[in-house]
Amino acid sequence: MSTDPVRPPSVDALARELATSFTLPHIVLVDCARRAIQSEPSNAIQLAHQFAHDFSQALQVDVVNATGVLLHSNLGRAPLPQFPTGRATSVEFNMSKGERGSRHQAISQLISLLTGAEAAIVVNNNAAALVLVLTALANGRDVAVSRGESVEIGGGFRIPDVMEQSGARLIDVGTTNKTRYRDYEKALHSRRNDIALVMKIHPSNFSIEGFTENVSIRELSQCSVPVVADIGSGLLDNTCPWLNGHLPSVPQWLANEPAAKQALHDGAALVTFSGDKLLGGPQCGVIAGNKELVDACAAHPLMRALRPSGHTMMWLQTVLLSYCERSVCDDIPFWNMVSRTTDSLRTRTQDIVNAAGYGHVVPVTSLIGAGSAPGTSVDSFGIQVIGDVRQQLRSLSVPVIARTNDGNTFLDLRSVHPNDDSLIISALEHISQQ
Repeated sequence: MSTDPVRPPSVDALARELATSFTLPHIVLVDCARRAIQSEPSNAIQLAHQFAHDFSQALQVDVVNATGVLLHSNLGRAPLPQFPTGRATSVEFNMSKGERGSRHQAISQLISLLTGAEAAIVVNNNAAALVLVLTALANGRDVAVSRGESVEIGGGFRIPDVMEQSGARLIDVGTTNKTRYRDYEKALHSRRNDIALVMKIHPSNFSIEGFTENVSIRELSQCSVPVVADIGSGLLDNTCPWLNGHLPSVPQWLANEPAAKQALHDGAALVTFSGDKLLGGPQCGVIAGNKELVDACAAHPLMRALRPSGHTMMWLQTVLLSYCERSVCDDIPFWNMVSRTTDSLRTRTQDIVNAAGYGHVVPVTSLIGAGSAPGTSVDSFGIQVIGDVRQQLRSLSVPVIARTNDGNTFLDLRSVHPNDDSLIISALEHISQQ
């Protein structure tokens, strides 16, 4: 005698069952239930729970970054200071005249005060800044770049591909490890070339060591065409006046990092850089320098597609005002992280281990991350837990993201805000009970 196959639950019944386990909108639970029933009717309940779990894991949530990578590209790079009120913002409203205004006016003035630029505009990210500069200033013409700087960075972003998409033509100069000023001069004087710009590219997370030579911005400024310096990481001034006594001197890891103020002083016509790296602000890209060139970029039709949101501009304004006030180490999470002393980190780490009754205090090494200050590190302290417990830490209500080494888990306190120390204690207690 044959038996009838198990009848799957209704979509509504299965969605209501999912609601007992997941705090997701009803429409999402209905979708999970419907897809599960259509895919495997006999296994619909288990599959629907898996779909709902997968959706929950895909949502962006607050996490505690205990990796020790201070600008973690997968965790949003620079954490932002808190300011939202839920109100509208005067993003393009002239408060004096009561009419439409420019979202760039105040930002341009702040960047000019901090870097010496004549003008500045802001776009979505630094890749967008490069695309806009090349499209507006070199479309159909040539751009000279050292072979050693024609790099690929994260996400498969390649300088030659950007050139092609912008309509500019890449002219490689020099060799991979050695480029001299005469290589640029040769390219500029060649009848085959129509060079509009010389571009100097920050190598991001790539470096060449040993038998090398490159050309400084000061030397390049002697060229007969404008020099565009992609400084990438967004350091405003390599003297770091905003440290203001928080550290005894400029950190060693900044020794070779290019900065906007010095690049412009040395003769760069434009600098481009990211807002969410060493600047410590939101994801955006900045184009700053010669007013005529900045205005040409601002007037290009592509600017409309690449402009940032009003919320981004508000975040950036907040960060730049902190630089002007020299309150960066208190206000901006990234600079707060790097200015913490190892003694204070050791004390915090020991207090956490004592409170949790679990883990070991160990010296660790933090990285700046996001392609900034490549090859450098910062001393720190962290907590070692025997074994790989990263999955358990990620499953907490506020996930803790850690790293492993030699099969053990490490939580670096430099990248953890002191307000989250209680979450680390709870996480350790949770792990110790498993």
